[in-house]
Amino acid sequence: MMGYGAYGGMLMWLILIIFVVVIVYFVFERSKKSGNQDRLSGESPTEVLKKRYAKGEITKEEFETIKRDIEQ
Repeated sequence: MMGYGAYGGMLMWLILIIFVVVIVYFVFERSKKSGNQDRLSGESPTEVLKKRYAKGEITKEEFETIKRDIEQ
């Protein structure tokens, strides 16, 4: 008929899968970027730093160093 045989059908599925993966990738990348902007847009860098220190993500020395850098 078309001359592609069984490989033509597999190629069509492969192209469809690649297309879906690319779309999902871009959707996730876009949501990560907008999520970071929304979360940080209302907070000052000092507020974010204080929250990180309160959660125990950084030590007191790191807190003081970063705070000095931010305030300069």
